[in-house]
Amino acid sequence: MSPKPLNALKEAISNRVIVELKGGREFRGTLDGYDIHMNLVLKEAEELQNGEVVGKVETTIVRGDNVIYISP
Repeated sequence: MSPKPLNALKEAISNRVIVELKGGREFRGTLDGYDIHMNLVLKEAEELQNGEVVGKVETTIVRGDNVIYISP
C-alpha cells in the first residue's frame, strides 16, 4: 500500500522541502504546518526561479491549489 499524501506531509514536518508551484515558481524551506487542503506553512523559506534564490522570507503560506509537487 502506498503512503497517503497527508501522512507523507506529517512525516516531513520540521524537515526541509522543495515545493513547486504553478507558473514555474519554487519555494525551499522547513515545513512547519499544513491542512487538509495541502495549504503549507514554510519557515526560513527561499523563493527560487530557474534554480536561483530570488528572495528569502522568515515565514510564508503556500496555497494548496497552487502546488504541483512537494519533495523532501
